[in-house]
Amino acid sequence: MTRIPHESSGEPNPLRALGLDRLRRRTSMKWRTYPDDVLPLWVAEMDVPLAEPVVRAVGDALALGDTGYPAGTGYAEALAAFAAKRWGWSGLAVERTAIVPDVMLGVVEMLKLVTGPGDPVVVNPPVYPPFFQFVEHMDRRIAEAPLDPDGRLDLDVLEAAYRRAVAGGGRAAHLLCSPHNPTGTVHTAGELAAVAALADRYGVRVVADEIHAPLTAGGVDFVPYLSVPGAESGLSLMSASKAWNLAGLKAALAVAGPAAEADLALLPEEVGHGPSHVGVIAHTAALRDGTGWLDALLGGLDDNRRLLDGLLAERLPGVVHRPGEATYLAWLDCRALGLGDDPARVFLERGRVALSPGPDFGSGGAGHVRLNLATSPEILAEGVRRMELALG
Repeated sequence: MTRIPHESSGEPNPLRALGLDRLRRRTSMKWRTYPDDVLPLWVAEMDVPLAEPVVRAVGDALALGDTGYPAGTGYAEALAAFAAKRWGWSGLAVERTAIVPDVMLGVVEMLKLVTGPGDPVVVNPPVYPPFFQFVEHMDRRIAEAPLDPDGRLDLDVLEAAYRRAVAGGGRAAHLLCSPHNPTGTVHTAGELAAVAALADRYGVRVVADEIHAPLTAGGVDFVPYLSVPGAESGLSLMSASKAWNLAGLKAALAVAGPAAEADLALLPEEVGHGPSHVGVIAHTAALRDGTGWLDALLGGLDDNRRLLDGLLAERLPGVVHRPGEATYLAWLDCRALGLGDDPARVFLERGRVALSPGPDFGSGGAGHVRLNLATSPEILAEGVRRMELALG
């Protein structure tokens, strides 16, 4: 089946729709964590209005009083259709899915199915900080297999981590971030097939966090982990939350490969009570009817990646930036600026711009910051101006 990663929708770029005055009326984490004189370019919330099909679906549900408990397979069916069209993957079987509260809580539940207390979970730092927090909170051990200097999976390092993880005879899992946060790396089909082969060889169960899957740059294809040969025992978590800015409307899907169906069947029934019914309605509408809005967003993100690259080259040439292949997050190497392990602290204190601190992402994060570029070009330019100001 032909992949359609980007289309020209004709819809306006949602990143240009909202000014700073309106954004500061929001009460979410992004806009309430710091004082009003700080420009927030950190947590993964986008500065966009919601897609009209989502607003309409949620409004209709509220008007009807349809605010009970989630039911049915509409979300999974919408995701399966989206996956077939956008990624050329027709292997998402609705009967091998389960609704979970959100991606990270779904990750926890999947890891509970395939590992026990004290077992190791392999991660690829620098990586999304909650990977460390959630895994350790559920009494599993982090085993690091760092990315290579180009921000890609290092298969030799990964194999060594697998070997150590199973050396004690227990169970082990690999929590794979795909696309990778914070680097924006999109793992290739060959890389993912190699991961699957190693996992099969060592008996490691792969749990893939694929929440950023719809957010690829122009010309880049996302490859679902469960679509590659050898990944039949894998488990994936997917959601519309990142691509359509729906984090506050909780809902995600756990997807099992053919050989993991029995594992997914053991998911406790009460887990399905955690998602928001209104969230499920919103996510389903996004996947079914919000692709025009998504394509306009993707075009805007491509523009912002180019804009950021040019601004950094002009105003902060000491910052190393490799534009990501996916996500709306930029991973910036600031080590040449001499700001220490946590440049985000300096940018916040001196420039009043909030970025995500690199050390929070584990090995390889020192001297780096993560910048959220899902905002207007004007706000993005102001963020870079403030970073430059911090060096003065």
